[in-house]
Amino acid sequence: MAKEKEPVTHAEPNERFTALYRTHYRQVYAYAVSRAGRKLADDVVGDTFMVAWRRLDAVPAAPLPWLLGVARNVVRERFRDDIRQASLAAELRAWVVEAAGDVADGVAERAAMLAALAALREDDREALTLTAWQGLSAKDAARVAGCSTATFFVRLHRARKRLEQAMSDTATAERHRPVRIPEQEYAR
Repeated sequence: MAKEKEPVTHAEPNERFTALYRTHYRQVYAYAVSRAGRKLADDVVGDTFMVAWRRLDAVPAAPLPWLLGVARNVVRERFRDDIRQASLAAELRAWVVEAAGDVADGVAERAAMLAALAALREDDREALTLTAWQGLSAKDAARVAGCSTATFFVRLHRARKRLEQAMSDTATAERHRPVRIPEQEYAR
């Protein structure tokens, strides 16, 4: 005698979605901030999880690359390049200013890294942040970027070279920048 399938309850999709949301919200939010800036990140995350809810049956067992791919598409569809780039550039500049005002060890390196990262093209920033900030493997990052793993490795290699050059350019500019003495020093 064949065993009958148990009916799916309404609670199962709700529980699955809730677990998906709780587990991956922070990572999707961080990705959205890195791609669209803080001002637009909540909208991107909301739209990403709305797609996940509507297509819950399509969400794979390892959902993070899929979610980040959806978030990437949301950013591309919803926000035009001008608005997104301006917001992201402002965010990166704010991080540079924030890092420059910090007194902790390594602030100069952090500020230089953020300034160099802000100077890169969007595709280079994406390759670097997917692996370094989001912690994705090259295979998963390639899925998010919509390319093969081999192509992603090439992109990542080139992005690292450009970042290294940008950091070198930033360091050179810092060495040649005149030192500004506060006006109080002149009064003495």
